[in-house]
Amino acid sequence: MTVRTTGPALVEQGHWLTRPDRKRVLVVVHTLTFGQRLKEVYCLLERDIRIQVAFTAAPHAFGSGVPRHLERLGITALSWDEARRTEFDLALAASSRGVHELRAPVVRISHGAGHIKPLTDTSAVEPGEQRWPGMLNPRHLVHKGRVVPTAIAYAHQHDLRELASSCPEALRVAHVVGDPCVDRITTARPYRERYRRALGLRTGQRLVVVNSTWGATSTFGQLESLLPHLVGQRLDGRCRIALLIHPNVYAGHGDRQVRAWLASCSERGIAIVPPEADWQPLLVAADWIIGDHGSLTAYGSLTEATLLLTPDPRREVAPSSPAALLATATPVLSPAHPLGMQLEYAARRRRPDQYRKVAASLSSVPGEFHRRMRSLIYHLLRLGEPAVPPDVGPPAAPPPLKRWVAPPGTEEWS
Repeated sequence: MTVRTTGPALVEQGHWLTRPDRKRVLVVVHTLTFGQRLKEVYCLLERDIRIQVAFTAAPHAFGSGVPRHLERLGITALSWDEARRTEFDLALAASSRGVHELRAPVVRISHGAGHIKPLTDTSAVEPGEQRWPGMLNPRHLVHKGRVVPTAIAYAHQHDLRELASSCPEALRVAHVVGDPCVDRITTARPYRERYRRALGLRTGQRLVVVNSTWGATSTFGQLESLLPHLVGQRLDGRCRIALLIHPNVYAGHGDRQVRAWLASCSERGIAIVPPEADWQPLLVAADWIIGDHGSLTAYGSLTEATLLLTPDPRREVAPSSPAALLATATPVLSPAHPLGMQLEYAARRRRPDQYRKVAASLSSVPGEFHRRMRSLIYHLLRLGEPAVPPDVGPPAAPPPLKRWVAPPGTEEWS
C-alpha cells in the first residue's frame, strides 16, 4: 500500500484543517527588517477568527536571519515554493522581490522612513533613466507592464505627488496610511523615564545611541573611523553608549563577524544591540543619537534627543526624503575633536523646532496608521472590521543595557 506524502495543512487544506474556510493572508518576509515592519500589519489581523495568517520566508540577499526570527515568534513558515503554488486571499509584503509570482492580491508597504536611497542596482538602468528611490521606482512596482500590487501603502501625501511623476499608472492603487514607527514613537514618548530605568540608567546618567544603516557610506561602513571615536576618547563617566546596527549588516557579514569587529566596543562596556531587538525604546530614551542617512536617525527627530550625523561626502539621498531634510538641520560629527565636547556643544545649540520639518515629513497622517491600514486590508478581504479600535500601545520596556554587552568568550560565541 502506498501512502501519499502530504504537504503542510495550510497548503493541503481540506480535511487537514480544524478551522477551514478562513480568509487566508500570506505574510511575505524577505528580511528581518521587513519582518519587523510587517508585524505592525499582521498583528491587526491575527486575532480575528475569520482570518488565517500564514508566513513565508522569501528569497533575499539579506534573508539569512529570517527563519530564526520567525521561529522565535512561534511561526512555522511555508517554504517559498509552497507559498507560490498556494492561493491566498491577500499577501502582505515590504519588498517587491518575487511577489509577482504569488497567487494572491498583494499589499505593498514601506519598510523605512520615506524613500531615502536612489536605486542602487544600476545594472539594468537605461541611459538617462531617473533612479527613483524605494516605492517610487517603477522597477519596484511594475512587472512586464503590469502594476503588481493591488494596493500600495504610503506614509505621506507628498509621496503621491512624486508617484504621479515616477509611476503614474500606480496612482490608482496608492493609499496614504501613515507610518507605524511615527505612531509608536509618539505613543512611547511619555514613557521615556520608564525606558531609561529599564535600560539600567542611573539618575544623572546619559545615553548616547549610535545607529547605522547598511552600505559602504553608512556609519558602519566607516568602521575604521567610528571605532577610535568610540573607544579611544574618554567620555564623561556618566555616559552610556549603545550601538544599533542595521540587521542587513549582520545578514550580509554574519553575526559572529560583526560582533568580532565590535569586540573592542563590548570590552569597554558599549552595548551592542542585537538586530532582532526593538530599537524604538532606545531612541526615546536617548540623550543623543549619532547616525547616518538611515531611517533610525530620521525617526530620532521625533524624540527629545539631540542628533548628530556621521560624515561621508559620498552619501546619496533622494532630495525630497527625510534624510535630505535632516542633513540640512543636523550638525556633523568631526573626527578631529573630542566626542564629549561635540555632544555637549550640539545639545547647547539645539533649538526646540530644529527637527520640526524632518518629523513632519515622516507622515502626513500621524496617529492614524493602524486604523487606516486595517480599514484598507479588511476592504480588500471583503470583511467587516472588528467593532473595536486597533490596539496600539507603546513599545515594551527594553532589557538592561548590560545584557547587550557580550565580549568574545561568552556562551553565545560557542
